[in-house]
Order: sequence, then C-alpha cells, then structure tokens
Amino acid sequence: MSDIAEGIGTVVEGGIVGRAVEPTRSGDGAGKPLGPDSCLNCGANAPGKFCTNCGQKTAVHRSLAAIGHDLMHGVLHLDGKLWRTLPLLAFKPGKLTRRYIEGERAKFVSPMAMFLFSTFAMFAVFQMVGLTTPTDVNVPDPAQIVRDQGEAEAQRLRDEIAALPENSQERDRLTEELTTIEGYLEREAAGELTTQDIVQDIQAEAAQDGSQVSADLLDNVNEALFKENANVDVSLTGVETIDKGLLKKWRENPGLMLYKLQANGYKFSWLLIPISLPFVWMIFAWKRRFKAYDHAIFVTYSLSFMSLLFIALSVIGTLGIGAGFVVMALFIIPPIHIYKQLRGAYDLSRFAAFWRLMVLSVFIWIIAVLFLQALLVLGAF
Repeated sequence: MSDIAEGIGTVVEGGIVGRAVEPTRSGDGAGKPLGPDSCLNCGANAPGKFCTNCGQKTAVHRSLAAIGHDLMHGVLHLDGKLWRTLPLLAFKPGKLTRRYIEGERAKFVSPMAMFLFSTFAMFAVFQMVGLTTPTDVNVPDPAQIVRDQGEAEAQRLRDEIAALPENSQERDRLTEELTTIEGYLEREAAGELTTQDIVQDIQAEAAQDGSQVSADLLDNVNEALFKENANVDVSLTGVETIDKGLLKKWRENPGLMLYKLQANGYKFSWLLIPISLPFVWMIFAWKRRFKAYDHAIFVTYSLSFMSLLFIALSVIGTLGIGAGFVVMALFIIPPIHIYKQLRGAYDLSRFAAFWRLMVLSVFIWIIAVLFLQALLVLGAF
C-alpha cells in the first residue's frame, strides 16, 4: 500500500513539475466580485470569458467539484492540448515533431512538459506495480567463504586419508595437502594472512610442485578476493579514484546503492537529452537545415513516448498477459516509432530513415552506458 501511495505522490510531483514548465495563462482568483465586468484577479475590465489583461477566467466557481477539477487539471494537465498531443505522439510522431518545430506550439503539450510528466509517471507506475530495486541485498562475507570451503576441503581430505593404508604414498601426499590447508585456515583466523595471500600461495604451490587443491575451493577464493579486495581493477567510469570509491560503497551496502541508482534514474533522467543530442546530430551532420533545436525536440518527444510505452507494458504485465508479448513489444514498437518519427520530422525517404534507424540503434546502447556511468558517478557522492 505504501508503494502505491508513493507512486501516486510521484505522479503528482511529475504533474506539478510539468505544469511549472508549461503553465496555463489563467490565474487563480477568489473573493467578492469587483463588478459585473471586472476581473477578480487584477481588477481590469473583462467583459468576456477571459481577462484580456492577465488571462484569468472571469467566472470563478466556489465548490468542492471545482476543487476536484482544478486538482485533475493542475496535476495531470488534462485539457485539449494533451488529447491533441497523445494520438500524434503515438501514431504520427514525426508529424508532431515537425509541426512543433515549425511553430505550432499552442495546440500541443511542449516536449519538456510531456517528458517530465511521462518520466515521473513511469517511475511512479513502476513503484506501484513492484518494479523496484531490492533493498535487502545480502553480500556474503568473503572470509567466511574461504573458511567454509577450506573446512569442507579439509574434511574431504581427512575422510580420504582415513580410508588409505598407513604406508600409502597417496596418504602421505594428502596428509601434506591437509596440513597446508589447515595451516592456511589457522593463519587466516589469526589475522596473519588475507584472502589475497592465500590465493597467491596456493597458486604459487600449484605452479611449482604440482600440488592439487580443490577446484571449487580455488574458484570460491578467487570470487571472495574479487569482492573483498579494495584494489580490484574494475573500470566503471574510467576514473580510478571514483571507481575505487564506488566499489567500496557497493560492497558495504549494495541495497542502498541500488536504491540510489533508481532514485537518481528518474531525478536525472533529463540527462538523456543532452547525452543523446550529439549522436542524433552525427547522423544529420551534413544537413545544415537541421539545427540542434530540431534534434532536441526529436529526442525529447521520443523519450516521452518510450516512457509512456514502458508504463503501458508494465501495467499490461501486471494484468497477467504473457511476458513474451511484453518482450516482443519492447523489441518491435520502439524501432518502428523511431523510424516513423525520423521520416516525418526530417522529411526523409524510406532508405534514409532506415539506415539512420540502424545507426541510432547502435548509438542507443552507447547512450545507455553513458547514462548509467553518470548515475554511478552521482551515486558515489
């Protein structure tokens, strides 16, 4: 229930932010009428339905029904603009993009207002249907992995030794190996050896005299070393200091880091716009009539549609419709939509739109990686 309440709150937040980007001209006024033809907001002469000075409606209602209407209108912006924008965004995205670029602004919800609302709504719906990151991620203690695996290997050796005759050469070899493992465990428990030291010693012995150690033990020790060692060479952002800090935080509290990654995902989703612009520009670099503004409108409307698509598919998924349908829709609908938007927004031929779609399909993965890296950097602070 708390997830649903939080999701609704996120939708409201998105609507308010979107409304801030694209407010209506009408203001809010209350109080005793100044006169039959006077605006309640600014007092100017207003004989019509709207004040020519400030744009407020001259008829002001005082009822609970009016409050409900204002809430729905203010939060969701349910007016003629939305119903004119959504059909075009879904089925004729290129036409919508081109008309907005060429100056038809009053008829449609602006790209940024649509983007903000759809993005906030998407994460809100994800919250309500349970598509959230887990917060109770438990990372096993690497040292305990070493102890458990070492004890298991030592017990196996003891059992094999007990089954061999006293004068057996195999018994002597296994006894020597058991002594080595027990020595490692004792020194690790005393704090004299780290996981890294154990791995290096085992690998050195195996290389020098062919000493055999359980493959499972060695694999688990290596895995423990990766999780434990603060100097593991893993490049997430390419900046050594940030990478080490990120690895340390992920090891200490992976649940918190996953939550921060999700929270930053919708708070900084707008970064997708500037990250995407250079890649869209590259496929039109020689067409000088298309400017950065054109590409920005294209990207913003495209991202808005993708957010609405994710909302629809997540809701469909909760209704019991097969996952196969959702996956198929994710693979089929986005490229078709981008293709149609390219053709209409840039007045391209089928071939020109198709090859640009193919290039953009590769660029999208690069954009996603760059966005994820940005979220990881933001999560480090």
